[in-house]
Amino acid sequence: MTSSLLSGVLAQETAVATIRRALERDRVHHAYLFDGPEGVGKDLAAFGLAQALICEHRGVDLPKGDACGACRACVRAVPREDTRRPVHPDVIVLERGLYDPAAIGRRTQETQDISIDQVRTLVLARAAFAPHEGRAKVFVVRRAEELSTSAANALLKTLEEPNDKTHFILLSSQPDSLLSTIRSRTQRVRFAALPHAIVTKLLVARGVDASRVDEIARLSGGSMQSALGLADDDAASTREAFVKRALEAIDAATLGPALDLAEEAKKDKGELGTKLAALASALAAIACASASAAGRDADAAAARYQLAMTAMRQLDGNASAQLVVESLLVRMRSA
Repeated sequence: MTSSLLSGVLAQETAVATIRRALERDRVHHAYLFDGPEGVGKDLAAFGLAQALICEHRGVDLPKGDACGACRACVRAVPREDTRRPVHPDVIVLERGLYDPAAIGRRTQETQDISIDQVRTLVLARAAFAPHEGRAKVFVVRRAEELSTSAANALLKTLEEPNDKTHFILLSSQPDSLLSTIRSRTQRVRFAALPHAIVTKLLVARGVDASRVDEIARLSGGSMQSALGLADDDAASTREAFVKRALEAIDAATLGPALDLAEEAKKDKGELGTKLAALASALAAIACASASAAGRDADAAAARYQLAMTAMRQLDGNASAQLVVESLLVRMRSA
């Protein structure tokens, strides 16, 4: 039996209850901000809400708190794996680099942010019109912190006063990076890190070697995105190179190597979490290997492991990637 996307959101009882309550009371806000770490269910919940808003049976021959998951509208609201967006005309996705440049009136691909061209083409050009199929129109903005300033300002007026049956769902792991005017016009729904047991269960279901899942889950910070990155053998060489350079920077005669690595980190924030997790794992192994020896080596490795875990939390909390790495390596050098 086909189920709704919302029913598949795990370990986010408070967030899901907030969404269901709004649906049941017909008081769905016109603009939501789903905030929390990457890979904890925000995306699934967003499309679950969109699915419920356009479901052909919700509130007709089904309760209002969820979608049926099986009608033609529900099926087409599910993002396709190849395009990462639905085929339903009333569920529109904004995301950096998701569209061919020509499709949104650009000559070049979006590499740094969600451009104003996306907002103009996908939102402003459609906002004045009623939903194509009658029930609702839903805009989902992935990684909303990547909206350029011009894109955010262009979105602001529509976000503040959307037409009837028009809803926005902004997803962000760094909500404080959004314009304050954007934040003030949205209702915030918080998503927590996933419990260790849920991450291990999902990793096993994905076919990850059972002997590895416990350590991967421990280092993932409750994020399935980080967990899958750590489990990805194809990305292992990149993580290993980062770990090698970080360990060399800790013992280097000068701060130069540490500052170089920190400078590079600001261009690679998307993968930095898994690299820091790999560094933490390496430091844990060093601490274990040194445990039988008396003295400073074991203590230093253990202290550095804790610093790496702290850096991962800081990164999740919207700290600058460059400053996180710089501070981490400087502190590790004196540990």
